[in-house]
Amino acid sequence: MSREFLLPDLGEGLTEAEIVAWLVAPGDTIVIDQAVVEVESAKSIVELPSPYGGVVASLFGEPGQVIHAGQVLLTVADASIGAGDVVGVPAVAATGAPSEGSGAVLVGYGTTESTRPARPGAAGRFGSAGTPNVPSPVAADAPPSTEAPASASPVILDPGRRSPVVSPIVRRLARDNGFDASMLAGSGDAGSGRTALVLRSDVEGYIRAQTASSALASDVAMPLAHSAPTARNEVSADIRIPISGLRKAVSQRLSTSRREIPEATIWLDVDATALFAARDQLLQASGERFSVTALIARFVVAGLRQFPVLNSSVDTASQEILQHGAVNLGIAAQTSRGLMVPVIHGAHAMSMRQLRDSLTELVAQSPDGTFAPSALTGGTFTLNNFGSLGVDGSAAIINHPEAAILGIGRMIERPWVVDHELAVRTVVELSMVFDHRVCDGGTAAGFLTFVARCIESPVSLLADL
Repeated sequence: MSREFLLPDLGEGLTEAEIVAWLVAPGDTIVIDQAVVEVESAKSIVELPSPYGGVVASLFGEPGQVIHAGQVLLTVADASIGAGDVVGVPAVAATGAPSEGSGAVLVGYGTTESTRPARPGAAGRFGSAGTPNVPSPVAADAPPSTEAPASASPVILDPGRRSPVVSPIVRRLARDNGFDASMLAGSGDAGSGRTALVLRSDVEGYIRAQTASSALASDVAMPLAHSAPTARNEVSADIRIPISGLRKAVSQRLSTSRREIPEATIWLDVDATALFAARDQLLQASGERFSVTALIARFVVAGLRQFPVLNSSVDTASQEILQHGAVNLGIAAQTSRGLMVPVIHGAHAMSMRQLRDSLTELVAQSPDGTFAPSALTGGTFTLNNFGSLGVDGSAAIINHPEAAILGIGRMIERPWVVDHELAVRTVVELSMVFDHRVCDGGTAAGFLTFVARCIESPVSLLADL
């Protein structure tokens, strides 16, 4: 008897995911709750545990393939069946009692017992298929050098090659430099009988080879130039990049925002010199560090309590403005996976220290984008510190279905008039985009100038605490 492990409902309305890497191969013996596959949804990369123990019979799907909730990921046969008998043969009815169910299930975990014959074995963890001891066929005209280590032959791209690439970082590094990492010959250990894994060093080596001088490149033998495009032509060729995973989710949300929301943008230059002085005073008085972003986040929360209609969303079905009681502050973050907006839930009830600590936790997770799915939902207002990217302002796109977004530009020294005299001050530009269905310009301007006054004179906030 074989059991089918279906892609479960990942929660938060997610109905599809991309296979990043298989953690098992056909013939492997697994136990209940053992991680078997790494998948990337629109919100996070997670390892899925198997709800069954036994022998992996078949894998369905290859790295990079998008699968939908309810589709079969893999089949697991009873452990009493030999490893050599589980791939590509009919399932044998188990004589023992069925395995106990998993204790680490996700929402709507899809597993069924199947008595029909097992499907033909799909590609293994790194692209190998078929019976374990049978070598994969090799094309008669395939050059022997394509399977040699990168150090023993010129680093070239082969459009016909499909080397396994497990790491999303490696795939993205290659994509950002204009090529597909799977076209390289890998040097990583993928296990006996499997195609070598493409490592980051392989991709970086290819990039270095492309930046070498033309004189050095001319000395490298290219015996296959007549049958394969040169590296120069390969880099300059058009490339189609699938819109999937996080990029697909971001594209859909931003497109919906621009399509539905009649947005308006206002901005204001603010003297932030006193804000830096207040930060230093806090350090001296408490011995604790508070970032400028954390202080501005506190001003934003206070401003939303004074102008609560900006902490809203529009219910188009009922034609109502839904004003939220809680302030769930989204923080736009540029991660290795792309733009993400983790949320500090209940920011309105937090002290300055609690808000700072919550922001620090999000910043620590930002580089690799390892946010829990629950941390990426429920936002009511977004704060975007695009000054960290080196720009002054931006007409940002509202994070649908929210009603507004506030941007912080870079903070630089500029000439500024103080008491009728010219002085050098630290100045920041605040940019605010709001939904004109929710409020008029007077409300948005009131909020923006409130935050600006707090930045220019942080002690003024004391009157509202």
